[in-house]
Amino acid sequence: MGTSLPELATSLVAARRGHSEIAVGNIIGSNIFNVLLILGASGIAGPFEISLYDARVEIAGLLIMTILGAFFLRGDRKISRVEGTILLILYVLILGAVAVVSRS
Repeated sequence: MGTSLPELATSLVAARRGHSEIAVGNIIGSNIFNVLLILGASGIAGPFEISLYDARVEIAGLLIMTILGAFFLRGDRKISRVEGTILLILYVLILGAVAVVSRS
């Protein structure tokens, strides 16, 4: 959330100004950067492991968001306000589910 929230804000501003391609590129680029550089640097700093069971909510959320995003981008390749709202609400719900699961 710490590195993705600023990207979300930047993408929202770009989308409001009619630069939706920048918004999509910003989100995708940020996520690739986070996975490759930040996760790699963390691995260099010290070994870590996570089981698939512990990451089940994140993996399910990733799959759902990817499928919905692809579905929403079909046809004219635009995400409407309603679809964007659905994705944003789903994102918040996934973050909440991750927080609940990590407490138990």
